Amino acid sequence: MDDTGGIRKNASREILPGVIVYSNPGEVARAAARLFVDYAWQSIARDGQFMVALAGGNTPRPLYEILASKEFRGQVDWARVHVFWSDERAVSPTHAESNYGMARRELLLHVPIPPVNVHRMEAEKPNIGRAANEYEEVLRKYLELDGQGFPRFHLILLGMGTEGHTASLFPGTRVTRQTSRWVSTPMVAKLNARRMTLTLPVLDAALRVVFLVVGSEKAEILRAVLQTKADPPYPAQMVQPRDNGLKLFLVDEAAAALLHSGDLQANAPAGKPAKPVREKPRHGS
Repeated sequence: MDDTGGIRKNASREILPGVIVYSNPGEVARAAARLFVDYAWQSIARDGQFMVALAGGNTPRPLYEILASKEFRGQVDWARVHVFWSDERAVSPTHAESNYGMARRELLLHVPIPPVNVHRMEAEKPNIGRAANEYEEVLRKYLELDGQGFPRFHLILLGMGTEGHTASLFPGTRVTRQTSRWVSTPMVAKLNARRMTLTLPVLDAALRVVFLVVGSEKAEILRAVLQTKADPPYPAQMVQPRDNGLKLFLVDEAAAALLHSGDLQANAPAGKPAKPVREKPRHGS
């Protein structure tokens, strides 16, 4: 990064519209942190608060570590941030596989966010369907609705699995826009377990959706998602923010190895191409 806080020249390249390639996973995480800070400032300036749904899994862990670092944590007005989750496993919040637990360990314990601003999915409850209904009520309490009546996040962070799933929307499960539900509890056959997840219409309602995809094991599915027309489409292909929402893929060179410039299919990212993001002045550490 240069001394003005901008992204260094040649540090990234936009291989396809909305698909930004970085040299390694660490640079992906750092770019995502800069976007997080920028989106937080924009949202707080406009709406007085920043509503973000975090991703689970291993890919966002470095992002959360960077946001919790001395360099970054003072750049966000955490008192005005409300944190939610895009999906959760049916495990206790202290379990090693809990998406909430990972974010808490790597980020939330290290920044001055009020506990009342942290809204986890309680997917460990015996009646996970009732817990999903309760989470819908939480979303209804805090989030504004879009023109179709779905909650509108300022930012949703997502990952992508090697079979094209995102959040807990898996191939083979019922992924549809024809639902009024905000939160669902699909049975994931390959895992023989239920998950709790935001539904596709909620993902589509977001002002910004940012996918983080790293590693050579993701190269084939990233190419398929971005440059083929699958039938049925992969869940990650189906996420299409409406009303001029922004969809970005931040990927590393290994994940982008099979992509070809200029060969973008209709299922690819919507919205305007990304621009370099400058870090905001710090307000303490």
